[in-house]
Amino acid sequence: MANAIADSSFIIDWVRYSKSKLLFKLFNVIYIPESVLTEIRSERSLLWIAEGLEEGRLAVFPELPDLSREAINLVAKSRRYPVRPVDYPEAFCLVAGRRLDLVVLTENGGAVALREYDPEYSNVEVWRAIDALYKLWRLGYISSFREELELYQLETKHIYSKRDLEKYDGTNGG
Repeated sequence: MANAIADSSFIIDWVRYSKSKLLFKLFNVIYIPESVLTEIRSERSLLWIAEGLEEGRLAVFPELPDLSREAINLVAKSRRYPVRPVDYPEAFCLVAGRRLDLVVLTENGGAVALREYDPEYSNVEVWRAIDALYKLWRLGYISSFREELELYQLETKHIYSKRDLEKYDGTNGG
């Protein structure tokens, strides 16, 4: 089983999902960078993080100087690409993902698109919630990808576009 690193955009949405604990079926540990922790304000998100830390399913990822420097450079570099730029916390997750072979959990469009524009990051595995739900379905933790996605969208108010859904057309996701 892999390890992951999550940014605030992913966490804030994911914790609104009534089956949010299912995420822990996919990873040994999910790291939360210190810079992401400082962005989290909602009580629900903080409680989910506290429980995950207590259960050993989440771990705080320290701001390591070499990763921080690379993340700062990536923020600047992302400003030159024709996509939404990434901010420091997302950049830090991408750098850690690349260097330590972690799955990056994000809903940040710039972080998702960066892989297409920067060859250094093309091999970083980046998942959005829709990808996690699909993986949960493929592994048998949920019975219907489509129904679960509808529930997720209803509960989180995060609606995926037709373009996002096209990636999963023909998957026979129930």
